[in-house]
Amino acid sequence: MANKTLQSLRAEGFLPKDRGTRLLRFSDLLRISFREVVRKRRRYIGVMAAIALGTAGLITIVTMGRDLKANLNNDLDLLGGATIIAAHFDLQMGDRQEWFRTGTIDAIEKIPGVKEVTKSRFRSAATTTFQEKVYGFNLLGVDTNYWSLFSFTPRYGRLFNDADISEGRKVCVLGQDLAKMIFGSPEGAVGQMLNLDNNLYTVVGIIGGVRAADKTLMAFLPITTAQARVPNISELSSLYVRCNTWDDVAPVAAALEKTITTYQPSKGLRIQVGWEPLKQVQRVFWWVSLFIYASIGATLVLGGFGIWNIMMAAVTARTREIGLKKAMGAEDSDILWQFLFEALCVTFSSALLGVALGMVGVQYMCRSLGTQPPEGLFAICLLAGLIFAAVLGVGSGLYPSIRASRMQVVDAMRYE
Repeated sequence: MANKTLQSLRAEGFLPKDRGTRLLRFSDLLRISFREVVRKRRRYIGVMAAIALGTAGLITIVTMGRDLKANLNNDLDLLGGATIIAAHFDLQMGDRQEWFRTGTIDAIEKIPGVKEVTKSRFRSAATTTFQEKVYGFNLLGVDTNYWSLFSFTPRYGRLFNDADISEGRKVCVLGQDLAKMIFGSPEGAVGQMLNLDNNLYTVVGIIGGVRAADKTLMAFLPITTAQARVPNISELSSLYVRCNTWDDVAPVAAALEKTITTYQPSKGLRIQVGWEPLKQVQRVFWWVSLFIYASIGATLVLGGFGIWNIMMAAVTARTREIGLKKAMGAEDSDILWQFLFEALCVTFSSALLGVALGMVGVQYMCRSLGTQPPEGLFAICLLAGLIFAAVLGVGSGLYPSIRASRMQVVDAMRYE
């Protein structure tokens, strides 16, 4: 019986084949640790799931953080409005009215952090006649960037597109209240003809969206059409710039004034930034980010405590096994490394599962947002996840391993 026990211990790597070799080889440690984890997988499944989900969440949030900010800017009106910078020229008494040159606008579009620039031409007190009634309203000639920059959507019909701009088509978009006032109902206005300065324009849509509230009594024409057909329309004395994220607002605002001054006279230039709404948005996002990262950190820490608790229970349950191995010649370091490698095996298996889930999460976010993760950042996050797994494994398994290695042979053998 004793011979069989010795043979089995030698076969499993617990006893050396001769007295000149170390009791446990590195390959034996890995094999035995992995086998113990597989055997007790039901005990480890909870903490492994916690660590895997925490790792996956951390990889996804860190990798896609900037794109998530950009998506929030696009979808949420409050955040999107905080990233809009207005630039315009005030008419100085006795001076000629300045307006933005084409070269200036092209340079502004190339400023790092600028997502889009919209141009507009304004005419106040425009009039139209419908069924022998005269209606007055303000008129804007805009480009297609105007819709996305202010998060406008078509409530009815459609908004004019690049083809309408390039071909100078005689189409228009109306605010909801203006359409109701002239045609009786916003929905019924689509397809109607609007007479403006002896030119007939087809109403193709009614604007909607959260920010459309202050534009309900305005009419919109393609900027090329307005420039060619509407008399007394203003020059390009104002434009709006939208930044990629709120982090870009301050540097873009600083670069905007410098760029305009470089390319043309800037007398009467005014740059308007909603600093207070921007601070509020940043404050809210900071607290949200803190909550997310704290939740991920708590999940990982709880996973570490779970491993520590399970390893302590394993040491207690295998006390007689530890005593038997020491009686057969195992050194303290052999016992320490065995339990430590078992903890590392749990954390690394969890981290690898978390990396796989993180890759799926990143790909899903990329597909949803229509973007790609920053080059190199995903690989850094993967490496950081594995390093953290090693630290977590050592931190949670070191004390139980030291306790197991310092057991006295006689006390361990007598443990019931």
